[in-house]
Amino acid sequence: MGGPARALIAAADALEARARSLGRDSAARLRIGAIDSAAAGLLPQILPILRQSAPDLRITIEERKTIQLLPRLLSGRIDLALIRPPERRDPRIRLRALLSESTVVALPAGHDLAHRACLFVADLADAPLIVPDRQSRPHSHDLTIKLMHEAGHAARIAQVAEEKHTIVSLVAAGLGLAIVPRWSALGTPEGVVFRPLLNDAGQPIRRLHLAAAWCADVRDGVRDALLDCLEEHLVAIAETA
Repeated sequence: MGGPARALIAAADALEARARSLGRDSAARLRIGAIDSAAAGLLPQILPILRQSAPDLRITIEERKTIQLLPRLLSGRIDLALIRPPERRDPRIRLRALLSESTVVALPAGHDLAHRACLFVADLADAPLIVPDRQSRPHSHDLTIKLMHEAGHAARIAQVAEEKHTIVSLVAAGLGLAIVPRWSALGTPEGVVFRPLLNDAGQPIRRLHLAAAWCADVRDGVRDALLDCLEEHLVAIAETA
């Protein structure tokens, strides 16, 4: 058993012992907040490892946007958040960079570009695009706009939507194409296909950064052991992003 796994068990045991001494629920608990792509792609890979190491650990998951998770972290409602790093850093919050998700294009299965194995940004020059609302999802919104601008094209925005599943559903309805994180392709609805989006050098575009965030002044052995366990398996997880 690896060091992070032993540390997780030790931390869980310590919390259980402290809870018993205070007369509270003896089960150790970890409350995780995650953006949608992390909830779909990262947590299903790391949670089984945690379950093997500490089967009695109670884990709750909240799936929300970064702008919603950070206040919940500061208020103590969650212990750890998996988020897009904010442009403005709050000194009360510590961040650890995890990985950068690659981008794919969501398009209707019958679209002219659907037969291609991969796409380039220039291929989207004349396509109507469905983009996230910037106020709630600034990283994903700005990525689409910047990629099109860097390729010498203005983004043809056909529709703005807030939730990823709504965006993909609008793609299925034929209202446009969308640039989304690769993990958003998990659980693909009928009628939508996803194709890798490459840069001019033929490499995947990785600009959607994922980070772990926690309160700087809060000590939590279970949280820290999770971070260590995640770090140990990060290379393998990053290959799927």
